[in-house]
Amino acid sequence: MKLRSLLAAGLFAVVVAMPAAAVTLYTTTLTGANENPSNASPATGTALVTIDELLMTMRVEVTFADLIGGNASAAHIHCCTAAPANVGVATGLPGFPGTTSGAYDHLFDMTNSSVYSAAFLANFGGGTAAGAFNALVLGLDSGTAYLNIHNAVYQGGEIRGFLHAIPEPQTYALMAVGLVALGWVTRRRRSGLTAESAPRPTTYVVRPPRG
Repeated sequence: MKLRSLLAAGLFAVVVAMPAAAVTLYTTTLTGANENPSNASPATGTALVTIDELLMTMRVEVTFADLIGGNASAAHIHCCTAAPANVGVATGLPGFPGTTSGAYDHLFDMTNSSVYSAAFLANFGGGTAAGAFNALVLGLDSGTAYLNIHNAVYQGGEIRGFLHAIPEPQTYALMAVGLVALGWVTRRRRSGLTAESAPRPTTYVVRPPRG
């Protein structure tokens, strides 16, 4: 019982010591197969979205290559719906390169209402930037937001991908501590021996014969 209590106390201390995660990363792979309807475009891309809930910022990093429908005309984050359905634009990506291959990196101030589409701001955000930001974060957390790239041939989007959260390092650390502790306890139980229960060796005392 003492051992279990110590382990429980140790795990609790680890959890308490971990800072609350304010920054969350979301990633996806962009392909034509992920579009709805899907297409056979050989174009590919990756996207990384970083949300800072404390600062209320969103950083969007995208790389893409080999669009066959022409230069990119627009790119958006759409929210909120389950794959593979389509849904309206949540935020546009201003300054997205109008090329068939390229890279994009932009930091958004999510307290600015103009970041969001008018429909998303009204229907999901209740008319406020704070409400829209919360709705977008919930969509990202639940895997119901996607990013896609549009052009003249594929006006609905040539490549896209639903964004999914990357677990924070603290989660892996806590899991590792728990697994190590569980493995140690299991080995102790299998041995069936503890310092208190292990049999003590027999001691023999040899006395010299009496006169």
